Amino acid sequence: MNIRYDMIAVHVVRPTASGSSHEFLQLRRAADDYLGGTWQIVRGTSHTGEKAWEAALRELKEETGLVPREFYKLSLMEHFYLVPGETVWHVPSFVAVINREDAVRLNEEHDALRWIPRDRIDAETMWAGERLVLAEVMREILDSGLSKPHLGVPIRPEPST
Repeated sequence: MNIRYDMIAVHVVRPTASGSSHEFLQLRRAADDYLGGTWQIVRGTSHTGEKAWEAALRELKEETGLVPREFYKLSLMEHFYLVPGETVWHVPSFVAVINREDAVRLNEEHDALRWIPRDRIDAETMWAGERLVLAEVMREILDSGLSKPHLGVPIRPEPST
C-alpha cells in the first residue's frame, strides 16, 4: 500500500449578496477527466519542494484564477483510500475567502461552476470527509471560532514582472 501526502484541498467561500451568510464554490469536473461530471472543490498535488499552502494557492489560481483576500489552514485533514494505485491519501485542507465580485475563470479540468448556500452545502457535498472539514470551516473560520486567529496563512504577493 502507498501513503501520499502531496494532495491539497481548497474550500472557496464568499459572502452572500446580503452579507448575512456565505456561499461555497463547487467546480464540475470535465466529462473526460477523472471523476468527470462530479462537483468538486479545488484539489491538486504539490510540486517537488513546494509547501502545501503554496500548492493550495497555486492550484486555486490555476483552476479558478482566484487570489483570496483571506487564507486559512485547517486543523483537520481529509483521509481517504483509492483503489487505483492502492493509495491512502492524507490531504491538508485550506479555506480561501474571496470577495463576492471576484470572477472565477475555469481551466480545462472543469466545465461549470456553482455557488452553494451555506445551509445547503452538506446536502450538495459528495464526500463524507469533505463534510467533516466543512464543519470546521463553518465553526472556526466563518463563525470566528477560538482557533481562527491561529489558522491564518499570510498571502505573499506575487513578484512583479
